[in-house]
Amino acid sequence: MTDIEFAHASGVTVHTVPAAFQQTAAQRPNEVALRTVGGTQQITWDEYATRVRALAAGLAKLGVAHGDSVGIMLTNRPEFNLVDTAALHLGATPFSVYNTSSPEQIAHVFANAGNQVVITEQAFLGVIAESGAKIPHLVVVDGTAEGAITLDQLENDPAEGFDFDAAWRSVKPTDLATLIYTSGTTGPSKGVELTHANVLAQVSGLVSGPLPVDGSDRAVSYLPAAHVADRISAHAMSLLTGIQITTVPDPREIAAALPDAQPTVFFGVPRVWQKIKAGIENKLAAEPSPVKKALANWAIDTGVARARANLAGKSISPVLAVQHKIADALVLSKLRAALGLSQLRVASSGAAPIPPETLEYFLGLGFAVSEVWGMSETSGVGTYTELDKPRPGTVGRVIDGCELRLDADGEVLIRGPIVTGGYRNMPDKTAEAIDADGWLHTGDVGTIDADGYLSIIDRKKELIISEAGKNIAPSNIENAAKAASSIIGQAVAIGEARPYITALIMLDPDVVALRAKDFDATELTHAELTRRQEIIDEVKAAIVAGNRKLSRVEQIKRFTIVETLWEPGGDELTPKMSLKRVPIATKYASVIGDLYASTPPAHVVEAK
Repeated sequence: MTDIEFAHASGVTVHTVPAAFQQTAAQRPNEVALRTVGGTQQITWDEYATRVRALAAGLAKLGVAHGDSVGIMLTNRPEFNLVDTAALHLGATPFSVYNTSSPEQIAHVFANAGNQVVITEQAFLGVIAESGAKIPHLVVVDGTAEGAITLDQLENDPAEGFDFDAAWRSVKPTDLATLIYTSGTTGPSKGVELTHANVLAQVSGLVSGPLPVDGSDRAVSYLPAAHVADRISAHAMSLLTGIQITTVPDPREIAAALPDAQPTVFFGVPRVWQKIKAGIENKLAAEPSPVKKALANWAIDTGVARARANLAGKSISPVLAVQHKIADALVLSKLRAALGLSQLRVASSGAAPIPPETLEYFLGLGFAVSEVWGMSETSGVGTYTELDKPRPGTVGRVIDGCELRLDADGEVLIRGPIVTGGYRNMPDKTAEAIDADGWLHTGDVGTIDADGYLSIIDRKKELIISEAGKNIAPSNIENAAKAASSIIGQAVAIGEARPYITALIMLDPDVVALRAKDFDATELTHAELTRRQEIIDEVKAAIVAGNRKLSRVEQIKRFTIVETLWEPGGDELTPKMSLKRVPIATKYASVIGDLYASTPPAHVVEAK
């Protein structure tokens, strides 16, 4: 993998991330590289390079050297980019910790990584202390703390005789660029080792495929830096191509941040796209003018109709073409502007399955969303749907330079320069995942069509085998329900060794709050609203509608609405908002038992 190189826009071929950063900073010194929402903090590439030099010298003073690891536990803020990039210039391995991590998880990660330095902020000092991890050097970026130094002190106390240029020039393509710790829903998290060669191969594949970006582009950093999507498609992409990054410290505020950031490139996990869609629907539902509401709904329906015709390969009728032109001028263009996405030219979705209907909806609004598939072990994206050839329901073709095939049981295998060399200090797990021929066994089951487009059925370990021996993909069932109504925030299909499928439903709090206004119940709590008949009836209607798209064995026969909200990084959801199926099954065991009772209790609803 040592021959991986990146053709930088400056015309210079580079082999490591620091080398690419140096070219980027020299090429556009006065342009803004990093900014916060509202522009309250803006850092040019020249300032970025100057601070990286100083921070690298400060880290060297703390003893960080080539091959060492550096822990980072920060919200999305420019200081993350600064310290991470500084560590890379030392030949060190910076890695991030999920902000929702428990003390036990932090202790495991730090022990596995073996880091002697942690860079963090005030909010996380308590949980780091609770972890019991023995960290000799703690750096706090937003103030002072006992036993820690400030970022300013780190930046202004260099190692004597430190040679910055010699340090970054000694970094090799085979050196580790980061560790990505998996969510660890079925055991201790594994540290996926990604080299500089991995990162360069991934960014090269993205630029030639789903993310054709350059230094004129703008993106937002809002997903956890511990997740491979933000680490590569935002941070590393910025270092290598010069795209501007706006940091959003609270991912729940992403919709509010978009009008300020005006991204030209945007990656969203399915839940984010669904939240944006729900926000549009909520705003239209609250529109007091029947005429404006009708016009908006007509325009969106027209856009979706045109999108579906295009997807089906049908010609657009003259009438629909005229209608769409009017719809775009009167409504759709204004809607894109209101969302802060009027300049968006590259959109993508990944990390979990997304309902095809959601992709059709955004295509109708004017956004071609590339659905991508991959994992931490593939440095991010492994396959993608081409922007000019969207095909909802598939995750597209393999990224350039890689190979894709199916194993005898349908498991998806991928091989190429984006694939990790293995898990940190876990040779047995590495051997399980990567065979002797270099094929990564992904754990996903899929199909590949004649065009080489991959469709994911589900995770191999998550397929439901019913009492009758039928193999059922839960994500297909869940997406059918979520696509039917934005009131369903999360759905969990249940049915392992059971006679039929049931489901746990978590409601979208924003949609529920809007419904509460409709029937004058705003004083009720979310839990109380989940028991309102109006809410139950709407969920039931969505389940029934979703069932129509499913085979009989896949259809949800009963469901119950959970009263609590599931938060990313909590008992039920990973930080990237994927379902933790095993913990859910354990936590809700009695509720699941009720779903299959011969005489079910009142909270169980028949989906008829």
